[in-house]
Amino acid sequence: MTKRQEFRVLETFRDFEIREYQPCVIAEVAVPAEYSEASSRAFSSLFGYISSGNKNSEKISMTAPVISAQKPNDLGTWYVSFVMPAGSRFENMPKPNDAKVILRDLDSEMCVGQSFRGKASAELSKKMEEQLRAAGARENLTLSAETRICRFDPPFKPGFLQYNEIVIPISLPLEKSGL
Repeated sequence: MTKRQEFRVLETFRDFEIREYQPCVIAEVAVPAEYSEASSRAFSSLFGYISSGNKNSEKISMTAPVISAQKPNDLGTWYVSFVMPAGSRFENMPKPNDAKVILRDLDSEMCVGQSFRGKASAELSKKMEEQLRAAGARENLTLSAETRICRFDPPFKPGFLQYNEIVIPISLPLEKSGL
């Protein structure tokens, strides 16, 4: 079974969770494209990196999810990433052979997360993002402008069976909720 990115659920609400994601390393490719084609354009570079396409010719275990995100100041580009296995350290990761693959350290962070089933199309993902942002607003949470579409299943799995999540970083501390 594919390992998943590590997080701890801090609080559960009716339609979302507040999570604390553990520090991790990601391998990321920036793709100037529409969402519908960004993942497929980035996948071969990312998969190549974990399949010995690195300076050490080292195989790296696949983890879930595959994350697609846009940065608020760069809406024409999708950033598609693989999370490296838990415990990976940036300084110990082999350097990618493909210049499109960038390794980044992510600190621990608080996020809201909501799961959904179905093919994570642009339309369905946007709808789920809007629902999550509305639910966060009801709880007086200030959310980042960044939204992450997290896909856990291969694209050949029937769409209605696919498991996905929308994850949005929280911008401000959570003093009110006692977390």
